[in-house]
Amino acid sequence: MKNEIIEKAEKVIAATYKRPPIVIEKGKGCMVWDTEGKSYIDFVAGVAVCSLGHAHPRVVKALCSQADLLFHVSNLYYTIPQVELASMLVENSFADRVFFCNSGAEANEAAIKLARKNFKDKGENDRYRIISMEKSFHGRTMATLSATGQDKIKKGYDPVLEGFDFVPFNDPEALAGMIGPSTCAVILEPVQGEGGVHVAGSGYLKEVRKLCDKSGTLLIFDEIQTGIGRTGKLFAYQHSGVEPDIMTLAKALGNGLPIGAMLAKEHVASAFVHGSHATTFGGTPVVTAAALEVLKVLSEENIIDNCDKMGAYFQERLLWLKSRHSSVLDVRGVGLLIGMELDKEKGENLVTKCLERGFLINCIQGRIIRFVPPLIISREEIDALILCLDEIL
Repeated sequence: MKNEIIEKAEKVIAATYKRPPIVIEKGKGCMVWDTEGKSYIDFVAGVAVCSLGHAHPRVVKALCSQADLLFHVSNLYYTIPQVELASMLVENSFADRVFFCNSGAEANEAAIKLARKNFKDKGENDRYRIISMEKSFHGRTMATLSATGQDKIKKGYDPVLEGFDFVPFNDPEALAGMIGPSTCAVILEPVQGEGGVHVAGSGYLKEVRKLCDKSGTLLIFDEIQTGIGRTGKLFAYQHSGVEPDIMTLAKALGNGLPIGAMLAKEHVASAFVHGSHATTFGGTPVVTAAALEVLKVLSEENIIDNCDKMGAYFQERLLWLKSRHSSVLDVRGVGLLIGMELDKEKGENLVTKCLERGFLINCIQGRIIRFVPPLIISREEIDALILCLDEIL
């Protein structure tokens, strides 16, 4: 069965992913099983998506109950789950309004459009440039790859869109030197996930906020990977006390269902009026009902508290590995978004060996292992992976 599925996939699916030779069939909690019955402890979680684990019973129930009522009517009409989800996001964040879409890239597209339109509406037609960070990742649409600070993401797609400038991450002086009269916004990730798990210092974010306030520039936080509890708080910006003007979410918001969201303060959100931006599938009843239950579970079952505790424990155990193996250069991260940097580009080999032993892990940038397990991960599951890594290293 496995070989038949893989052979069929190689014929009919676009070859944009390099996949290992397994077919995952089902999941429960932090475990997944392939078609041959082999189990794996999942430290990828669909790339920081399944924060409540696989097939969480409350999310499944919410999804099925809504599916029995209403799938889709488009955004031409109000629906109860969408309104309730938007209200809960506003009540628990800095924002006043929410725009729903289908992915992180779409959320960042909306943020880029909103930032530019905000100044166009004020008659400041020359303020359209957006400053992004080197090593950042904001998506793979033409606008979001143009805003991404990694050349490999842009390869083959020249010319990218004009209007994006780049400065080093965690360098307020470089940012101060780049902000000019044509700058409309600064976009950054509080933790650069795809770029190598680089954490913004709280002092840095405060300096960025000051620079934006001084120049009248909008501040956009891309929390697509860091949001919804991943860092030990509901949103990563809450660690620093710095509020953005715009924030983007996706990934864990739907726990596996496709949803993105752009949140904004009223002074900028008001630039989006009837007809200025739209999406057919954004915030459908089924997806928003599931996402609403995700937020309820996070707040009612101490999931974020577990993330904070297990994140600290995981880093402690990885630092123990570092003390034993010279091939481990660094361990960094916050909450359960953690990177382990190796001395050579042999991360894919480590991924393969862990797969053989029943663990799913992820390699980025050739030599950085990114750990983003479900936020319900346990000490026992972390210890099992650490022993596996210790043996392989």
